[in-house]
This record gives sequence, C-alpha cells and structure tokens, in this order.
Amino acid sequence: MISLYGKVTNIHAPLEKIFKDRLSFNEALREHHGNDVSWHEAQLPDAVVFPKNNEEIQKLVKLAVKERIPVIAFGAGTSLEAHIHAPFGGISVDLSKMNEVISFCPEDMTITVQAGVTRKQLDSYLKGSGLFFPIDPGADATIGGMVATRASGTNAVRYGTMSDAVLNLTAIMPNGEIIKTGRRAKKSSAGYDLTHLLIGSEGTLGLITEITLRLHGVPEKMIGGYCPFPDIESACNAAILAIQSGIPVARMELLDKLQVKASNQHDNLNLQETPTLFVEFHGSPTSAKEQAELFNEIVEEFDGGPFSYADKMEERNALWTARHEALWAAKAYCPGKHMIITDICIPISKLADAILATQGDLNDLNLTAPLVGHVGDGNFHLFLMVDETDADEVSRAKELLKRLVHRAHDMDGTCTGEHGIGKGKKATLMEEHGEAVVNLMKTLKSAIDPDNIFNPGNIF
Repeated sequence: MISLYGKVTNIHAPLEKIFKDRLSFNEALREHHGNDVSWHEAQLPDAVVFPKNNEEIQKLVKLAVKERIPVIAFGAGTSLEAHIHAPFGGISVDLSKMNEVISFCPEDMTITVQAGVTRKQLDSYLKGSGLFFPIDPGADATIGGMVATRASGTNAVRYGTMSDAVLNLTAIMPNGEIIKTGRRAKKSSAGYDLTHLLIGSEGTLGLITEITLRLHGVPEKMIGGYCPFPDIESACNAAILAIQSGIPVARMELLDKLQVKASNQHDNLNLQETPTLFVEFHGSPTSAKEQAELFNEIVEEFDGGPFSYADKMEERNALWTARHEALWAAKAYCPGKHMIITDICIPISKLADAILATQGDLNDLNLTAPLVGHVGDGNFHLFLMVDETDADEVSRAKELLKRLVHRAHDMDGTCTGEHGIGKGKKATLMEEHGEAVVNLMKTLKSAIDPDNIFNPGNIF
C-alpha cells in the first residue's frame, strides 16, 4: 500500500488484527467501493474494511495517520460527484455493519442511529410510531451519507434539508478522537456549531458514525396529485405563485415534456406528454383539502389542468410513480448512453428563466436531457444522456454543464442544491465562492486534518 507521500508501507497485519475477516483486498469489492452512479471514472481504494463500532474506526484512523494512508467513508455508493472515489488509494471504510438504532425518544420526537442505517430502514423502523423522517433524496442512501453530502429531496420545500434535520453527531476525527458535536436539545448557543460544520463536509473533516435526528408527526391527511401545463413557463409560474401565496406545499415536483414521455414508456403510464407538476399537501382533512383547492385555483390561472389528486395511500403512491422512477425511465429512454446527473439551485423567482434557458442550450447543443425539479425550492436536475464514445458529444455535454453552472451563479444561485462538490465540481466551487472563501475552507481542513488523510482530493 502506498501512502500519500509515496512511501510503501505494509499495514496488512495490523488491519487484520483490528478487522479479522472484515478486511478485503478483493478487486471486485474494491471496484464497487471506488465507483458510484456518477459519470466519473472509477478510482479504487487499496483495501475495504467493515467496522462494527467506533473503537475499531478509531484504531484504523490512528494507524492511517501514522502511515499517511487515506481514509474514505463509504455509505451506500449512491453519491453523484465521485465523493467515494480514491484517487490516492487508501482504505474504504464501509459503514454498512454499523446499522443499528441506538435510541428512540418519541416524546422528544428524536431518534439516534448509526451512520449505516439506510433511509428505507429508518422508515420501516418508524412505521406505526406516528412519526416520520421527511428527508427523501430518492435513493436508499445511508443516513451518514445523507449527512455528509447535506442531502435534500422531494420534501425539502416544507421540511428542509439534512441541515435542518440533525441535532447531534458522533464523529471520529483525524486525530483519532471520538467527539459529539451536540445534544438532543432542540437548540443551543453553546460555542461553535460543529454539527453544521460536519454536515456537508463530504468526509473531509470527520468520519460520521452516529446521528441524532429530528422527527415529525405523520400528518393526519395527505393529498397527492398532478396536473399538466401547456408549457414549462406556465408550470414554473404556477409553482412560484403557490409558494408566494403561502400554501404550505409538502412536495412540488416538475417533470418536463421529455421526462413525462420517458416515464410513460418506462412505467406504462398514460400521462399527457406535456410539462407536469406533481404536488402533495399535508395537514388535517380540512386543511389539506383547502390547500389542494387553493392550488387548483392557481393551476387554472395558468391554463393548467385538469388537476387530478387522491388521498388514499395506494392511489397517492400510484400517482407518484412517474417521479419516483424518473431516473430509470430517463436511462431507459436512451439505451446504450451514459447518464450524467447534475443539479443547480436558484432563487425561485428565477426558476422559469433558468429552466427555459437551459432547454434552449440543450437544443443549441443537440443534447438529450430529461429534466426533473424540486421546484418548490428552486432546485432542478438534468439527466444528461451522452455517448461516451462520441468525443464531440462529450465535448458538447461538458459545455452544457459549464453553461448551467454559470447561469446559476449569474442568478445568484448555487452550482449544486443537493449533490455536493465531491471531485466533480471542484472548479465550480471556486467560481461560486471566490478565492478568499475557498481558502478559508482550506484553512479549516488543514487545521482539523493537517495530514490530509480524510478523503483527499474531495472538494478541493
């Protein structure tokens, strides 16, 4: 194994002493842990370990620091900007065996879980409790990975992102110390906010192992529905007015015409192939119905409709099939092509302009990219389909990605609403924040991890 400084070191024996049969140098396993669902070329770690507790990770980190070996946390491998890749080799720390619920306090509406607990596992655990965890990035990501990338999802317009959901973290730091960043209290003004420093740090400052989460009461009533619009501008403007009118929409998702077509083909649906909003309202039976009716008035104002909705769980789930399966539908629409998934987030007042300009770029560059968006908070995604063997198409795709980010910045938005920087958007981080801010981030990184052991090559 090679250290960050080119020194050859043999740490097999001490690793085997810590992890026994939970240490692997298998190439196929390393391939899995050095690759994600992004378009970036795989970069493999030298070894993969499966810790069961904090103490094992602590021993590993101390060994890695001593030998200058990189340490990369691995959750479910669903990241989109090469966060889990290992450009300098090192050790991938797979947290899948740390997947226990540590404590559940329904009276306080909090739960503490290990980092390897997945979103669906948490949903299953909470079923019947009257509480739920609202952050849904789509994939069955681990909670630790969702914290590390500051994940978001379809419910963010009402319930916020992971930044709003976390009360306390346990993390192993690069010096080998195990720290807790907070407590279960709903708020605190005691010192620096280290919890939010680690949220979104993408494994570069600490290896997160336990998370205390805020939960929410399951709404008495949920009404879900969808409505077609004559064009993208009408759909976006209806979404904007719904938010500005104070309707407490729980979910508001946009599928453009191409995505609806792909979804119809993939999921055997019969949706009108035109820009479509999917919405959901939470509350009492009376308030949820009132929200739906108010939204319908806005829909009619922008020549949309008919607005079809349902309040039974089975019917709501059926209505949402097109949105939940959008990624796979887009991929099936262009068989043989590679999918580049990217996102930006802009102020909601600029949403329609940003989407229309982006679709103009797609036409100019002769590219195919179904569009979906968490339009309630100004966030949208492209499923850019590219033939990797076609150098000209790859070049045009890269040009589109540049234009997309430049447009977001010109509109005072961000290069990523929920995917993170990883190794794929490092250049855009400098463009967004400027040298002074990025240097401050680097200073924090150097102070906490002076040997650059944790996920080197990520973010910077």
